[in-house]
Amino acid sequence: MNVVIIGCGVIGAAIAYELSLVKGLKITVCDRQPPAQASTGAALGVLMGVISQKIKGKAWQMRQTSIQRYETLIPELEALTGRKIPFNRQGILMLLSDSSLEGMSVWEKLVEVRHSQGWNLEIWDMAKLQNICPQVDVYDGLHLREKVTGAVYSPQDRQIDPTALTLALVKAAQQNGVTFKFGVTVLDAPTSTPESSPQFCNQLETTEGKIAADWFVVAAGLGSTPLTAKLNQIIDIRPVLGQALHMRVGHPLGNPDFQPAITGNDVHIVPVGGGDYWVGATVEFPSNGDEIPPNQELLESVREQAIAFCPELATAKIIRTWSGLRPRPEGRPAPVIGKLPGFSNVLLATGHYRNGVLLAPATAYAIREMIISQGMGG
Repeated sequence: MNVVIIGCGVIGAAIAYELSLVKGLKITVCDRQPPAQASTGAALGVLMGVISQKIKGKAWQMRQTSIQRYETLIPELEALTGRKIPFNRQGILMLLSDSSLEGMSVWEKLVEVRHSQGWNLEIWDMAKLQNICPQVDVYDGLHLREKVTGAVYSPQDRQIDPTALTLALVKAAQQNGVTFKFGVTVLDAPTSTPESSPQFCNQLETTEGKIAADWFVVAAGLGSTPLTAKLNQIIDIRPVLGQALHMRVGHPLGNPDFQPAITGNDVHIVPVGGGDYWVGATVEFPSNGDEIPPNQELLESVREQAIAFCPELATAKIIRTWSGLRPRPEGRPAPVIGKLPGFSNVLLATGHYRNGVLLAPATAYAIREMIISQGMGG
């Protein structure tokens, strides 16, 4: 049975790898760019699962599935590919300030819920925070916005390098027999007669000729909108820009043996080895049309917030800045996973907005289930 996946960011690559473990599937992945170029290449890879406020239903289920799968997936990929994937197992530390979600009660409740679900979450007071993470400024708070009043530590959440992960998924999938075609653009998607319901898509017309399949999986992020338009079923996904900084301090902040990802006020400070940190990201919506010129002031305010949390970052050298567009579904919750309306063999795995890296393993599982449960006979 032939499966074609369109899009090779972290979502498309994760689906390709997960499907490559299923016997009897012939898988092809196409992308007009090399892997991990769009949203994936811009992501910081902070996997906020246990520390997220999602506690039930699909939103929590997917987070839990992904966090669990990453623990086996990373060693599995490293063994298969011989590549090292930067994977920070030291957890996520969320700094709380005066206005943190109606104060502490929300977090105390979350700690209880997580314990009942078998996950660990700790609330730290100022003394503990200062003792364990001396790089965090617990005194001043004058730099900007509100003062830090405490922290929540999630030892089981992770941070990963999204590009390294995606490239390892591609290599492992290739070793398992998946075909990748980069620099291929989809031109058209002819469908069966309009009278038949649901419709069936037999093949794609691409810049490299026709590609036929039993299943098509649209995992193209922002590219999913023009693709679904060709099938007359537009899934409206809009861009939201994010900018980030690579900063070099020259030595690890605080305790070199304890370097969790630190987050607060929607700003992440991510250790990436040595004395280097990623800091981000902005959230910038298009003002008119889909054009979003990167706003320098917003990026500067993210840098200032990071410095307010960790004053040593003030002396850090900015090695590079980068930005990327995140795919946000219009008028419906993210992500969009399931059948394209009106089609029996086109699946959507797109519109993950700011949680693509976090939800990639669970998305891959969901797509695999849909294909298997519909009967491998097509």
